[in-house]
Amino acid sequence: MQTYSLGNDTVGRTDIGRIGLGLMTWTQTDPVPVEQLRATVTAALDAGVNLLDTADAYGAAHERGADAQGHNEELVASVLADLGVADRVLLATKGGHVRTADGGWDVDSSADHLRRAVDDSLRRLGVEQLALWQHHRPDPKVPYAEVIGTLKEIADSGKVRMVGLSNADPRQIRDAHAVLGDALVSVQNQFSPKFRSSVPEIEVCEELDLAFLAWSPLGGLADAKELAEKHPAFAKVAADRGVSPQQVALAWELAQSPVVVPIPGAKRPESITDSAAAADLVLSEEELSLLR
Repeated sequence: MQTYSLGNDTVGRTDIGRIGLGLMTWTQTDPVPVEQLRATVTAALDAGVNLLDTADAYGAAHERGADAQGHNEELVASVLADLGVADRVLLATKGGHVRTADGGWDVDSSADHLRRAVDDSLRRLGVEQLALWQHHRPDPKVPYAEVIGTLKEIADSGKVRMVGLSNADPRQIRDAHAVLGDALVSVQNQFSPKFRSSVPEIEVCEELDLAFLAWSPLGGLADAKELAEKHPAFAKVAADRGVSPQQVALAWELAQSPVVVPIPGAKRPESITDSAAAADLVLSEEELSLLR
C-alpha cells in the first residue's frame, strides 16, 4: 500500500495508507452484524488501510432520531476494542453536524456546541486525545471567522492532535490555515468521477501541504445503468484491466494529486479489499486521458 505522511513536524507525522475507510455506512441502514464489521476492519488493516473516518452525527437516525448522535462512534470504538487494534489505526472523527428528532440533518458551529462535541467524542471513543478532529460543515448562522477561532481554541486545548476541515471552499481553507497553522492538516470534501468540482480545493491543499480526504469517492459507480450511461470510460478501463470500475475510479483519484486520499465507505471485507487494491493500480497516460 502506498502511504501518505499525514501531519507535519509540529504535530507529528503518521503514515496512512493512500486509501482510507469511511464508516458512515455502518449505521445508516439496517444493523450490520458486528462480526462482519470486525472482519471489515481486519481486512482493511491486512490491506494497509489504517485511516478510519467517522463522525458524531453518523447513526441510525431512521430508528433513533436525534439519539443517533454518537451511535457510529460508539460502535466503531467497541469494534476496535474487541479486535484490540485501536493502536494500529488513525481514527478521525468530526463535529458540527447534528441529527434532528425526525432523523434529518442540521448544523451547529456555535463555540459551545463544538467544545461539547470534542468532549463527547473523547468520551465515546475512549481516548485522551482525538487523533484527527474535523469541523464537519460550515454553519450559515455562524461566521466562518468565528468558527476558525473556536477551532484554534480546540487545537490549543490539547484535546485534539490534528485539526481538519470538511466541506470547505478554497477561501475558507486559506483563512483557517492562516490562523491554525500547522494544527490544520487536512480537508475532507466530496470528489469522484461524478463530482469533480473539488479540483480548486485539491490545488489549495497541494499548495498548503494538506491532505485532501475524498469522501464519497465512488459516487455514480454503484448503479450499473449510471455507470454505463455516464461513466463508460471507467467501465471500459476496468474491463480492459480485469478489475472493478470502483478500483479504476480510486486509482484515477490518486493520480490527480499526491495529497489525495480517498476514503470509500465499506461494511464488508471484500469491499475494502477491492478498494485497497486501487493503490497498486497505476493508470497509463492514455487511460488517464480517456477518463478525463
